[in-house]
Amino acid sequence: MSSKAPEPYGISRKRSARDRERLLVHPAAPWEQKMVDRLANSEANSKRIAVVEGCFGAAGQPLAIPGRVLIGEGVLTKLCRKKPKARQFFLFNDILVYGNIVIQKKKYNKQHIIPLENVTIDSIKDEGDLRNGWLIKTPTKSFAVYAATATEKSEWMNHISKCVTDLLEKSGKAPNNEHAAVWVPDSEASVCMRCQKIKFTPVNRRHHCRKCGFVVCGPCSEKKFLLPSQSSKPVRVCDFCYHQLSSGQLSASLPTRSDSYSRASKFSTNNMSDDDDDDDSSD
Repeated sequence: MSSKAPEPYGISRKRSARDRERLLVHPAAPWEQKMVDRLANSEANSKRIAVVEGCFGAAGQPLAIPGRVLIGEGVLTKLCRKKPKARQFFLFNDILVYGNIVIQKKKYNKQHIIPLENVTIDSIKDEGDLRNGWLIKTPTKSFAVYAATATEKSEWMNHISKCVTDLLEKSGKAPNNEHAAVWVPDSEASVCMRCQKIKFTPVNRRHHCRKCGFVVCGPCSEKKFLLPSQSSKPVRVCDFCYHQLSSGQLSASLPTRSDSYSRASKFSTNNMSDDDDDDDSSD
């Protein structure tokens, strides 16, 4: 499993090259916000952001705006629809950016930008070969990522939490409790998680309910429902969630299940097209 702690900027203590790549100053350090403010309009910060923009190329969105600081970067393993995959993550003081690795530190594609003020994170218990993980949850998409060590996990989570807290304090906004369900990976379901009868084959394709994140068959997910936080058009939902939503027993803005990712518990609970069950076709 390939992952790396976010490589911090603005740290002057002498360390080996390996330590500089892996060690992160604790976000509660009293000087950190002052450091961020100092870097905001610095030439060094501008150059670093320009490098990131260059790595994504013309297909990426511009990242340089006044006051934005690149806090750090690193590789995390993202639990994608098909399998876990290494992704390059960049933590700024107001956004989290990630993309596919084409050439490490030189070229990335399929850029995703997540506003941090909409982010909540939750730790995930270690299970099998999936260790040191946490959930990144937003109203439009939620997913699990994994670091190589418990220390790196702690560093990432602490820095993200600190950035979110600082943003909300400055804006006066309340934390966003609305988030999309975390999708169950395809590999975790050989049969429909709702009817538990239909086996998945090249003919009987897997689909994901946009409300609960379960892997379901076509007959169990023929209906669509408008989930405003995810799409301006009705999206695929399973029959169970559709009936709950239609009857008003379930809010369109809140997930239907706990998103504490656990393979053992999956079968205990009886902006995309149908042919693209993830907003990133490589996931």
